[in-house]
Parts: sequence; C-alpha cells; structure tokens
Amino acid sequence: MLTFTAALRHVPVLDQPTAEPWRRLSLHLHSQRRPCGLVLISKSPSYPEVDVGEWKVDEYRQRTDEPSETRQMIDDIRTALASLGDDETSMSVSAYDTALVALVKNLDGGDGPQFPSCIDWIVQNQLPDGSWGDPAFFMVQDRMISTLACVVAVKSWNIDRDNLCDRGVLFIKENMSRLVEEEQDWMPCGFEINFPALLEKAKDLDLDIPYDHPVLEEIYAKRNLKLSKIPLDVLHAIPTTLLFSVEGMVDLPLDWEKLLRLRCPDGSFHSSPAATAAALSHTGDKECHAFLDRLIQKFEGGVPCSHSMDTFEQLWVVDRLMRLGISRHFTSEIQQCLEFIYRRWTQKGLAHNMHCPIPDIDDTAMGFRLLRQHGYDVTPSVFKHFEKDGKFVCFPMETNHASVTPMHNTYRASQFMFPGDDDVLARAGRYCRAFLQERQSSNKLYDKWIITKDLPGEVGYTLNFPWKSSLPRIETRMYLDQYGGNNDVWIAKVLYRMNLVSNDLYLKMAKADFTEYQRLSRIEWNGLRKWYFRNHLQRYGATPKSALKAYFLASANIFEPGRAAERLAWARMAVLAEAVTTHFRHIGGPCYSTENLEELIDLVSFDDVSGGLREAWKQWLMAWTAKESHGSVDGDTALLFVRTIEICSGRIVSSEQKLNLWDYSQLEQLTSSICHKLATIGLSQNEASMENTEDLHQQVDLEMQELSWRVHQGCHGINRETRQTFLNVVKSFYYSAHCSPETVDSHIAKVIFQDVI
Repeated sequence: MLTFTAALRHVPVLDQPTAEPWRRLSLHLHSQRRPCGLVLISKSPSYPEVDVGEWKVDEYRQRTDEPSETRQMIDDIRTALASLGDDETSMSVSAYDTALVALVKNLDGGDGPQFPSCIDWIVQNQLPDGSWGDPAFFMVQDRMISTLACVVAVKSWNIDRDNLCDRGVLFIKENMSRLVEEEQDWMPCGFEINFPALLEKAKDLDLDIPYDHPVLEEIYAKRNLKLSKIPLDVLHAIPTTLLFSVEGMVDLPLDWEKLLRLRCPDGSFHSSPAATAAALSHTGDKECHAFLDRLIQKFEGGVPCSHSMDTFEQLWVVDRLMRLGISRHFTSEIQQCLEFIYRRWTQKGLAHNMHCPIPDIDDTAMGFRLLRQHGYDVTPSVFKHFEKDGKFVCFPMETNHASVTPMHNTYRASQFMFPGDDDVLARAGRYCRAFLQERQSSNKLYDKWIITKDLPGEVGYTLNFPWKSSLPRIETRMYLDQYGGNNDVWIAKVLYRMNLVSNDLYLKMAKADFTEYQRLSRIEWNGLRKWYFRNHLQRYGATPKSALKAYFLASANIFEPGRAAERLAWARMAVLAEAVTTHFRHIGGPCYSTENLEELIDLVSFDDVSGGLREAWKQWLMAWTAKESHGSVDGDTALLFVRTIEICSGRIVSSEQKLNLWDYSQLEQLTSSICHKLATIGLSQNEASMENTEDLHQQVDLEMQELSWRVHQGCHGINRETRQTFLNVVKSFYYSAHCSPETVDSHIAKVIFQDVI
C-alpha cells in the first residue's frame, strides 16, 4: 500500500531571500512501501529536462542597476505625490478659459484688461498651425473653441504680434467643416452653447469668419434646443451643473446678483474660471476676482478649465497606483489620500472638490469602492441620489444619457457589496452592467470625460472578470497594456491633462516592477518544475500543467518579492494535495482504520518548530477519511492552503488561540463553504441540475459578501494580512471555477512568460 511523506526541512521566515528562492522551502514526497517490502525513494538530484513552452527561463543573476533605478522612480513619484492636498491640482492650462479671463476689463475703469498676464500667456502659446489648444492631441472641437476664444481676446485688446489673429482666423476657416467629423461622445462640455456665444463676439469685432457655414446650422440648432430646456427658476435658485457653462448663456435673461448667491465658497462658479470671469465682468464681485487672481498667480498667467480637482485627483491617483500594481511602495501616501477623501465623504456622496456642492456618481463610486476596500465605513445609500426612473446618472437632475467611465466605476463599486446593504447597490450594478454590455455590443465604448488608450479593454476585463474572480497580477498585466500614461487626455470644456493621474513615470515604474516579478516567477517556476520531476509526482496523477497552474495561482495573488516562501509553500502544497487526492481516488479512498491513519500522519515528518504544517496535513487527511472520497474536499484543501501560507509567513495562530477567536473560525467556515460550493457547481453542469446550480450561485454570492465584509471591515482582531490570505485563496478558487482552461492558459502565458513591452 503506497503512502506519502512530506518534509518541510527549513522555512526561514524572516531571513533575506537566498540566491535561489525556491530552495528556501524544500518539500519532498516519497513513495514508500511498508517496512517489510522494498523501499522506493528518489534521492538523486537528476531529473528529466522538460520543455515548458517556447519561452526560456532566465538564469538567476543579481542585477544592481534595476533596483537603483526603481528606487529613484519611487522617490520621484513620492515627491510628486507630496504635492497632493487641499485646493491643489496638476491640471494643465486651458487656452479657452485663459482667453475668457483675459476678456475681463479693468475693474477700476481703465482701458486695459484686468489680467494682462493672461494676454501674455496667449501670445506665448499659439501653436505652429495658428491654433490654440492641447498641443499633443488634435481634436477639432478643442482646437476650434480654444482658437476662437484666443482670437477674440487678442482682437479685443488690439494685440496682433506676429499676425496672431490672422493665423488663428485662417485655422478656423480651414477647419470649420471638420466640426461635424468628430466623435459626438467626445464633444466638450457646453460646446454647443459656448462656441456660438464666441461667434457672436467675433462678429461684433468684425473678424473674418464664415458665420454662415453650413455646419454652424446644426450647432446653433443644438444651442437653441438646449437653452430652451434650461429652467431659469432652477438656474437662479440652486447650484446646478448649468453654472459651469454660464458664460455662454448670453441670450438668456440672467440675474447675476441672484446667481452670485450660488457661487462656491472659493468664489468660483462651479469651479470654472471661464464662468467665474463672466460673473466678474457683470458684477465686479470681489470673491470672483480673488479666485481668478489666485489661479493666475498659481499657473503663471494662465488658468485651467476647472479648479480645483483635488478630490477627483487623489481618488484617481490611488486607483491608478493600485491597478498598476505598485501601490505597495506608497502605502503612507495612499493612506493620506484616503483619510483626505473620508473627511469629505457626505451622505450625498463626493464632488470633484471640497468647494463644489454638487456630488457626482464618478467620484462617489470611486470613493465608495476605495474606502470600503481599505476598511472605511461608508454606506451605499449615497447612490440613491443618482437614481432616476430606473436609471443612474452622473449628476442629480441630469437629463443627458449616461457615459461610459462613470458607469464603469459604478459597476466596479457595486461589486463591493456587504450583507445588509441597501438594494440600490445591486440595482446600480445591474443597470451599469447592462449599459456597458449594450455599448460594448454596439462598439461605442467612447467616453465624454476621457480619451484613453484602451477603454474598451478596461471595460471588457471588468465585465469578464468581476472583482471576486480577478487576481491582482492578472489585472495589472492587462492594465499595463491599457494605461496610456502621458497620452491619456481628459475632456471638459476643452481637453486637459491630469499629470498626477496619467503620466509615463507611473507606467515606466510599473513595467519595471512587473518585469522583475516575471523574472523571479520564471526562476521560481523552474525550481518548482525540477522539484516536481525529481520527486516523480507524475506517478501520482499530478501533471506539469497542473503544477504550473498551482504556481500561477499562488504568484498571481502573492507577488511581492519578499514573500517567496509563502507563494512557493502554497504552490507546492497544491501540487502535493493534487497528488494525494488523485492517488486516493485511484485506489478508492483512504480506507484505513484510525490507527493506520495515525501511522500515515506520523510518517509525514515536518520540521517546522510549531508542528503547524503537520497539524494542517492531519486535518486535511482526516477530512478525506470522513468523506471517504464522496463529495468535494475543495473546502478543506482551501483551508490547507491558508494554514500553509500563514505558517510560512510567521503569522500562524495556534489551535488554542483559534478556539478563542470566533472571527477566525468564521473566516475558515466561509472559506471552506465557498470553495466547496464552487467545486459542486463545477460538477453540476447537466441540465437537470441547473436550478440547483443557480441556487448555489446565489449562496456563494451571499457568502462572498460576508467574506468581503469580514476581510475588509469586520474582523479587526485578526491581522489584516491574515484576512487577506483567506480572500486570496477563495478568489483563486473562484477564478479557477470561473475561467475555462484556455483562458487560464492564456493568462499564464501573458502574466509569467510574455515580456512586458
């Protein structure tokens, strides 16, 4: 009768990694008969060289240049993140808004502009083709409205150095017909109102522009329709997003004194310099003046299209660092950002800055997800403010159709559901998923707020891999191909850049970090592969492919360089568990008496000081005996992985302590139950069991909600890393149940073996 022995010779938990990380953990599996028979044991270090694919595994070698370069990038990013704070922003200057501010006349009654430095900025920033606007990304609507505004400003003050005005007018003439060619989802905010208003100013200045061009008829028609729908009583009564483009409402009977009462505490009109400049021109208000004056000094003569965006910026910085897989290097900075966000959380959600009284679903959803994920107590009832007639909108009272990124972020947030949550989160999730799927099927995954490298890819990944089946290294590897760095462009009234959200330094560091992860992974997998063949595990049903999958699941969750012992222990235990399971099933189960089972456990000689690994194996084998090969042992196997990881990390809790930790037992119970049900679902694919399978899916969803709550908020008496271990193991089981073998193979190839370019 064949039995198994496994030896954990040495697990130096706190030591520095050795030159060959896989040698830190040495598990050996022996095939052994009872003492009266021949002993068969593999002692030779020789093993067959097996081709694991078309990729070659790099030889291990120390690299002295990359760590130094990485440290410098970390320092540079930390320096940049230090600028985050109240009323700060990394936004680029807007030519359109700067020109509108430049039009403000001297408030003391003089003949010149109130802000002459804005004129200087315009003069210095005309592009070679005669236009103004984003210099690196050509979008005709952005260039046209920016150029028209600058031409009007230059002409208004009779400044025409280097034929600025003529060159700008020529650009407008040559590109007027292209206004209808642009993707409508990318139309800047308020373009149909603000562009015609500027044309009227240009006409008053006798600028030679084709005012009767056919494309303008459609724009004017949209303008008239939109203005006719603006409820003047609401506009003058409460803060709305209409104030953001109030500078273009020249044909409406506006009461500026009433509107002044709606300005933000920082003196702005919905954070818009252009709208605030219009208010200043009509009222001479000191607070509007102070707001603009601060901006002009801060941005050296120009102004951004919105200020500030500090809440938005800090949320998106944290999101980008996490998705790029480098957040572990900036834990203190991220914690400061989250504290900043939590202080601003309200019962109605979040706005883009602390001064704006109008929350939006984009900031609210991002904040909700990140805060919940990091243990903050926030309620989903905030999403009720964005629900209207069964739909979800970006702003309360909004009538326009939804946009992709707000719905994408809301869908991501809806997956962080806890037991007892308001059903609005589930409704939001269903609506957003349907919305995104419809846009995906019609190939219209464009967004009115951002032009990014691969938004369809981002949305596709989220739809295909919900949070509970998305493993960290897979998400990061995909996002490395989707993140545009400096090339991501944001849309408001004009195009703008968010340099602390989208930049090449993040991308460069993330690629370097992931490349180092791949290098170590290939080394570790090579060692695991050798260990597999050296111990002839193929004889017991474990396959090289399953060993690779076991390592992949471990390293996709536990990827930090200093945690090699944990992920290798997970991977090797997974391989051993499969070997034992396959063997038991082959011989009809572990049909031993209790005495024989104890003898088998005694043969499992673990050298760990606490005896924890031996105890973990004993519990797992006992579970096998109890089930006698009937039913799934996946739940027990999941607990075996958790205990192994915790032992090798040094965080293991003794049996006596566990008895006193009700929270710990709840985590174990949920982990076992979820993984058992996932295995049952996998075995229930015939049509007759579909109803039962659906019921199991619902049970798993409810248990995942409770597990998520206990990991993120409910079990504060347990180490956070330990709680995360439970979640990592469960998500790996969920991923395996969720994905086809072909999908897993493609992920293994992309994550471990395909170089990041």
